Formats: sequence, C-alpha cells, structure tokens
Amino acid sequence: MEPVPYPFAAIVGQEQMKLALILNVIDPRISGVLIRGEKGTAKSTAVRALADILPEIPVIAGDPFQTAPGDRWRDDLPADAPVIWRKVRVVELPVGATEDRVVGTLDLEHALKHGEKRFEPGLLAQAHRGFLYVDEVNLLDDHLVDILLDAAAMGVNTVEREGVSFSHPACFTLVGTMNPEEGELRPQLLDRFGLCVHVEGIRNTDERVEIMERRLDYEADPAGFARRWAAETDRLRQRIVTALELHPRVTVERIQMVAIARQCQELGVDGHRADIITLKTAKALAAWRGREQVQEEDVRQAADLALPHRMRRMPFDPIGEVSR
Repeated sequence: MEPVPYPFAAIVGQEQMKLALILNVIDPRISGVLIRGEKGTAKSTAVRALADILPEIPVIAGDPFQTAPGDRWRDDLPADAPVIWRKVRVVELPVGATEDRVVGTLDLEHALKHGEKRFEPGLLAQAHRGFLYVDEVNLLDDHLVDILLDAAAMGVNTVEREGVSFSHPACFTLVGTMNPEEGELRPQLLDRFGLCVHVEGIRNTDERVEIMERRLDYEADPAGFARRWAAETDRLRQRIVTALELHPRVTVERIQMVAIARQCQELGVDGHRADIITLKTAKALAAWRGREQVQEEDVRQAADLALPHRMRRMPFDPIGEVSR
C-alpha cells in the first residue's frame, strides 16, 4: 500500500511556494518552478503533496506515453482505443538516475530479429502532460541536465542506439528543489524554470508550534490526518478547477504588456522569455483570483516570481543575487 502523502492544504505558511506550484497547474506553459531554500522548509513535501490536488486528464487506457485522445503521433493505436480519466502525475527523477532510466531504452536485439522497434519508456514518457520533479536539482549530473534541456526545449524525447531511433512527446512541467548551500545551478537550466521562489524557515513562534503539532498528528495516523484535511483539500482542488475553466477568458491590456517589457529592460533581463513568462504568470494569477482581467497587482506579483533568477549578474555574484 502506498504511503499517504502529507496534504498540500495542511502545509503551514510558505504561501509563495505553494502559489508558484498552483500557477503552473493553471498554465503549464509557465514552464515550471525552482524552489530554493534551506533544509527542512517543506520544499519536497509541497511538491509531493501537489499530486493530490491536480486535475484529471483523459488518456488512452494502458498507454505508457500518457497519449491524449485524438493525438495520433502513434499509428499503432486503434481509433476506438478506450479512454480513461486520471489525475495529472508528479513523476520524481532521482539524483542517481541513469540515462536509460530517464529517456528509456531501445531493444536492439528485438529490432534486428523482427524488424520492428520495441521501446521501454523512461521517466520522460511517464511525465508527459504532467510534472517532472527533481529534488536536489543542482546535484544532477551534467549529461542529465543536457537531456532535460533538450526535452524541455523541443517537447520531444528521442533515443538513438546503433542507428535505430525512437521519438515520443515529452511535454512536462519541470519542478526542482535545491539547497543553495550545496552548490548552485547551471545558468542554462536555471533559465528554463519559469518561476523561482526562495523559502526560509518560519520565524513566527505560533506557526512553528503549529508545524510540530500537525507533523505529530500526521505521523501518528497519516490516513486519519488526511481525512481531517479532506474538506480543505477539496476546496483547494475545486478552486484550481474553476481557475482552469476561467483562464482561457482572461485578458490583458496592452499598457500592462508595455509595463512588463519596460521592467524587464530596466532590470537588464536577457532575451524575451522573461517578458512572456511574466505575462503568462499574471494571467494565471488573475484566473486564480477569479478575474477575467489582469490587474496591476497581478503584474507586480508575477514579476516577483518570474524575474529575480533572470536579472543580470556580475561575473562573481552568486546565482539568484544581483549587483546593485
């Protein structure tokens, strides 16, 4: 029996971190979130708990690539293949994972004998249309970082072995957690995270006591603790569903796009990804707040989430900080 995860709704504080994760559910095109912070600040707990409040999506039953109905990238699926609804997945990529575990493997012997490809899907196939979570992402091997960069940029995973190749869609939301004390992240991967939040230990005494009390209750009876938080979890899940339905109708005025562009210019942000991510985040924030029109506060908070890790640094500045 799988362990009962700690409820997302029961996490004390860390509102910015929880919000950044929820915004990526509302609009996966925000391109993920990097959560930086010291040990013991609920980073991994929040990401793993996210799975319980994610919406459901339609998939072809039994298909290991999470193929959506009507997506005919595979010509071996019958037109009347059964469809099921299941929750969006959070797939965890262990730091010590091998390349084959991540991208999948090709059975060359089968291809040579029978003249047909047989592919064993990896984590990228499992994460398609979902979340790919990398704990201690700053400790990931460089060659795996390169694989993630390629897949994130192309939305496709291609495996080649001895002249035989196989490709499948790999569109996922990348979520990484890290402790900066253990080393920083390669700039190429840092820029691939749409949002970045920094978490610290809570300073309020009452809230720290609340964290201890909830943790003891959870460890004593995980299932019972989850049941006690079920109503709050359902409310949070329904708010996400409502925001998802509203999001396509959210509009933004050109004057707000001008404000975003000027802010990115003033902060010395390279390229245009920051402008686009800030805009998408502002629209997701408006939907989360139940509005069809982006407001100034949405733009301001979106910039706080999307720009700090992209601002221009001097050569010897730590990543995440800016020279003044």
